[in-house]
Amino acid sequence: MTAGGAAARDAPPGKASTEARGLPEGHLREVRRIAALVEYDGTDFAGWQSQAHAVSVQDAVEAAVGFVAGHPVIVICAGRTDSGVHAAGQVIHFDTSAVRTPRAWVLGSNTKLPPSIAVQWAGEVPIGFHARHAAVRRIYRYYILNRSARSALQRTRAAWIHRPLDAAAMHEAAQALIGEHDFSAFRSVQCQSKTTIRRVDAVDVIREGDYLWLQITANAYLHHMVRNIVGTLLDVQRESNPRAAMAKVLTGADRRYAGATAPAAGLYLWRVDYPAVYGIPAPKPQIGLNYGHVLV
Repeated sequence: MTAGGAAARDAPPGKASTEARGLPEGHLREVRRIAALVEYDGTDFAGWQSQAHAVSVQDAVEAAVGFVAGHPVIVICAGRTDSGVHAAGQVIHFDTSAVRTPRAWVLGSNTKLPPSIAVQWAGEVPIGFHARHAAVRRIYRYYILNRSARSALQRTRAAWIHRPLDAAAMHEAAQALIGEHDFSAFRSVQCQSKTTIRRVDAVDVIREGDYLWLQITANAYLHHMVRNIVGTLLDVQRESNPRAAMAKVLTGADRRYAGATAPAAGLYLWRVDYPAVYGIPAPKPQIGLNYGHVLV
């Protein structure tokens, strides 16, 4: 995508031109803003964002929604997931002059989407709503299959770590991340964020049988931040004082001292929260992913 294309696809709230909204120039019909909840298996996609020479989730969603709208649309998401990363609760918005029921947006879009992508909810929102800018927190989950034998069925849905892991030690270490910090140690070299300051509200690591899962809640994330945190937790859980070891990596603010980037297959954009006035629902429980605990 060109720099100009990127700007057009992420216009400030309420300021999108007709071109940025995907509507023809000179379009005079009333413009409505639609929000939608989308889940997807990211295995076969080069991430959310549209790319010139790869298949993206954004391209598939825009084509499907545009079919229902009867005109091209540009879709803005709450969080741009990477190649191989999944979503249970990605939130999007787009502008349209079409008048459709929520059911029509959902069912119509799903007829044009591949089996690995599905719209779960859609509804009209105020024109000032913005899927990214209006979000107050984003929740990611990371799943690890922790046993000696790999899984054929979960190979694209969870990271496989064969060595024993101490979930309690990982949980304790993760508490060092809570609060507002410089997360430079956990950003990728490709990260283009202008600031490395982020606020983490909660982190939990829980074991359910052979599975460990981490849930992290933050206002925003750096590129590869969650996967780099997981990779570091896999290292520091073996230390005599895991929390102190994690704190040392955090305050060092140097990517070289953090762990390796954990595989994409285990990561899910789980939920994005907004002010209640917008009426964006939480995603429904996922069979095989909630286990015995539901964290909010």
